[in-house]
Amino acid sequence: MISALLLLAASTTQPIATARVTFDRGGERSVRVSGLADVAAVRALTADDPARIASISKLVVAIAVLRLVEQHRLDLDTDVSDALGYPLRNPAFPDRAISLRMLLSHQSSLTDTIDYVLPLDADMRAILADPRAWDALHAPGSYFHYTNFNFPVIAAVMERAAGERFDRLMQRLVLAPLKLDACYTLASCSDGAVRRAAVQYRSGVVTRDDNHGQRPACPVTRGRDGRCDLSTWRAGANGATYSPQGGLYISVRDLARVGRMLLGKGKLDGVRILRSQSVKLLKTPVWTWNGATGAASNGDTWSGQMCRYGLAVGFVATGIAGCRDDPFGDGRPRIGHLGEAYGLRSGLWVDVTRGTGTAYFATDVAELPGTHSAYTATEEALARGTLP
Repeated sequence: MISALLLLAASTTQPIATARVTFDRGGERSVRVSGLADVAAVRALTADDPARIASISKLVVAIAVLRLVEQHRLDLDTDVSDALGYPLRNPAFPDRAISLRMLLSHQSSLTDTIDYVLPLDADMRAILADPRAWDALHAPGSYFHYTNFNFPVIAAVMERAAGERFDRLMQRLVLAPLKLDACYTLASCSDGAVRRAAVQYRSGVVTRDDNHGQRPACPVTRGRDGRCDLSTWRAGANGATYSPQGGLYISVRDLARVGRMLLGKGKLDGVRILRSQSVKLLKTPVWTWNGATGAASNGDTWSGQMCRYGLAVGFVATGIAGCRDDPFGDGRPRIGHLGEAYGLRSGLWVDVTRGTGTAYFATDVAELPGTHSAYTATEEALARGTLP
C-alpha cells in the first residue's frame, strides 16, 4: 500500500499535497486543500497543517525587525557592525557600511556561494570574514542579489539587540500577537503543530520532516561534534541556528492571517501589530530592476521572476519590460513573498488595491515551467486556483 502510494506520487506531475486560502481584510473567503500531509501514514492534509514554508519566512522576519525599529532598538540605516559587536564588511569594499535595509532588500553584497546552513556551534563571525561569502564586483547598496545568508545576519542583529534567542523572539514579537500556531524550526512549536507538520517530498521521495508526528531529536543543525545542546546559545554568535531564511513552520490558514494584517495596515482583528507607517515601509519598493543586462544591470532578476523588491517583500506583475513576474496572469500588482525548498513551493500575495489576498503551498512540485511567467506551472495554478 505504502510503496504503491509512493510510486504513484513519483510518477505524476501533480503535487502530493496542496493548500490554498483566499482572504480579505475581514477573514477567509475560500479554502481548498487536497492530498496527503504524510504519505506513509496516509494522513490527509488540512488547512491547519503547518509546512516548512521556505522563504516566506523572510517576510515574517521583516515584520519582527520593524517592531524592533518601532521600539528604537534597531535602526534600518545604521551600520549593523554596531549591533553585531564586530565589523561586517565586504573585503572588496572595506569602507562601505552595511545596514539592515541592505540586508533585508538583498543589496548587502553577501552571496550564497558558501553554505549558510551552519552547524549549531559555528562561528558566524569567522565565516563572514571569508572573502568567498561576498560579491567582489558590486559594492553594498548597489546591486540586488537574492541571498539567503542575509537573514542569519539579520537574526544575529536581532538577538544582540533584544538579548533573546531568535525563535523565541519571533514568537514574542510576531507569532503570538498574531495568534499563529507557528514556529521557526520545530524547537518552539506546539505539540499539535509538531503532530500535524507536513512531510516534504521531491519526486515522491522524502526530503525532510518525516518525523512521524514526533519532535525531532534535534530541531536544528547539529554541532560539528554531533551534539545538540541548545543551552550553549549566545546572542548573535550564530544567527543561522533557527533558520530565519526559510525555517518558519506555518499553515495556509495562519499565512492568511499575516496577509490580513498587511491589508489591515498593521491591525488584525482589532489588535495593532505594526504601526501603519511600518506597513507602508513594507509596501514600498527598495530596489527595481533597471531593465539592463550584463555589466549595466543593477541586479539579478531570477529569469524575470524578481524585478522589484522591498524590505523582504516581493512585488509581482510589475509591468517592467523583460520581466515574467505575474504568476496570477491578470496583470494586477501584488506584494508578498514566494517560497521554494525541499520540493515545496509556496506563496503569500496581497492585492492592496482590492483588499484581497491568496496564501498557498504545495509539496513535491514538478519543475514544469509555467505558461505566462517564470514561476512553475503548479505555482501558476495555485495562484489562480485552477489546480484539479
